[in-house]
Amino acid sequence: MLIGKSIRMERLFNRITKRTIIVPLDHGVSVGPIPGLVDMRKTINDVVEGGANAVLQHKGLVRCGHRRSGKDVGLIVHLSASTSLAPYPNAKTLVGSVVDALKLGADGVSVHVNLGDEYESQMLHDLGEIASQAADWGMPVMAMVYARGTKVSSEFDANIVAHCARVGVELGADVVKVPYTGDAESFSRVVEGCCVPVVIAGGPKLDSERALLQMAHDSILAGGAGLSIGRNIFQAENPFLLVQALDRVVHHDMSVDEAMAMLEAAK
Repeated sequence: MLIGKSIRMERLFNRITKRTIIVPLDHGVSVGPIPGLVDMRKTINDVVEGGANAVLQHKGLVRCGHRRSGKDVGLIVHLSASTSLAPYPNAKTLVGSVVDALKLGADGVSVHVNLGDEYESQMLHDLGEIASQAADWGMPVMAMVYARGTKVSSEFDANIVAHCARVGVELGADVVKVPYTGDAESFSRVVEGCCVPVVIAGGPKLDSERALLQMAHDSILAGGAGLSIGRNIFQAENPFLLVQALDRVVHHDMSVDEAMAMLEAAK
């Protein structure tokens, strides 16, 4: 099954740079059909034509954005869910399986874990179980690991983020997604503790496109493997152009100033 996993990873990552731009579109379960996630086919077309390597969706949403033309794109099926209406919104539960993802033609699956939450043990169990199942099928697993609990002083602290990333690695993830720590030096310590690709989350909506490009640039400089960023892309003024600019930074080592100039000229 190792060849199957290798082939699927090549669909999620650029074969030359070994980096990726993943656009998560799973927010509808958490917070509903927010702007950018209403017309799924348009959103997916915009980010894919802009240069995204993969999109991430819940199993039922795949049919809503299925494309019959244009560029190919990797598909990650998200297996964890909770809603903002729940009394414990950080407690994620499994809502799908590796077999579900295989039936949909997915190239990977993802599982969300919030360390520090009172239901941490169940989420860790779920990640370990999915990683074991995925290994049997040659399916890559991305672990989204965040620190969110009463004992967590800051979910962006480098030591805490490094711990999050290492948990994902040790429980069998092939890719780990964690918050960016704010600067390249501290994030390099996160990457050093992992033997699998580390991608950054977008977090809350940023106040400018330059801030997003800078974060992408600095994370790559630190040894990161790219991005898994949702609302900062799909809620952008022009997602197509923004992903184009991110592609230049992530896959072509373009400077932030050069990418911003390209973005402004295209507008």
